[in-house]
Amino acid sequence: MVSTNPVFDAFIQTHRWAVLTHLKRGGAPASSMVAYAVEGNAIVVSTPGKTFKRRAMERDPRVNLCVINNREPFNFVSIEGTVTIETERLEDSTRRVFENIEAVGYAVPENLGQWLKASDRVILRIAPKHFHGVIRSV
Repeated sequence: MVSTNPVFDAFIQTHRWAVLTHLKRGGAPASSMVAYAVEGNAIVVSTPGKTFKRRAMERDPRVNLCVINNREPFNFVSIEGTVTIETERLEDSTRRVFENIEAVGYAVPENLGQWLKASDRVILRIAPKHFHGVIRSV
């Protein structure tokens, strides 16, 4: 379980898209849409390794991940945490992210190891610290 709140945990487990916010050098926030997966008590995101967000998170590992749904009522769970950047043994975590977005047309690359190297991917492993959100029923 990622969250101690079972309603939040179920929401996080059943969705696939989130807005990841990190802090730029000057302290201003910057956000991007990401696919994610739950792995144990952490959340993993696969991203290209040479991105601005990676460099920013190396400087300041504090992040917020806001898990969203695609329809009304627009529920969300916001997760404050810290990120570690992984550069080795990425296949299992990357596969989990792809499996989470498979239902919307994404597939695990055929030669995942080669694809990870060619696209210089990393895994962002988010350790949740605090949760808040709004979950309304239809």
